[in-house]
Amino acid sequence: MWKEFKQFALRGNLVDLTIGFIIGNAFSKVVTSIVNDIIMPPLGLVIGQVDFSNLYINLSRKHYPTFAAAKAAGAPTINIGTFLNDVVNFLIIAVVMFFVVRNLNRLAARRRHQTEVKAPRLCPYCIQEIADHATRCPHCTSHLADDPSVGSAIDP
Repeated sequence: MWKEFKQFALRGNLVDLTIGFIIGNAFSKVVTSIVNDIIMPPLGLVIGQVDFSNLYINLSRKHYPTFAAAKAAGAPTINIGTFLNDVVNFLIIAVVMFFVVRNLNRLAARRRHQTEVKAPRLCPYCIQEIADHATRCPHCTSHLADDPSVGSAIDP
């Protein structure tokens, strides 16, 4: 059982998935920082000096000056600013992942196209490989059909 688990754990796909998860987690933190520290502050300034992280709807009857104060008091809130930040995070990650997957698919298609090997044309009599444009087999000298894709002999 341990041997089977070791084979499963060290399989290439699982290792790749683990590395992808770790890089994705780090990428998510970078995107969160970009959104919270670079994108949202100027956007809030343009809209009218709004700090998106402090946008919330207080569901209790008490007034709290900031979202942090309401959160510290345990008041029920609808966190609009946090939601907006998360939506922007998601959109940025989705766009980046779209371009990454798109380019990987193009690269894979290019590799598949380069590695496609045409099946060799064989003489129907001696089963030796012949050139596509040949009308006669160089090995057994049989006459081949006019259509090189057919590969059948006319007269031996």
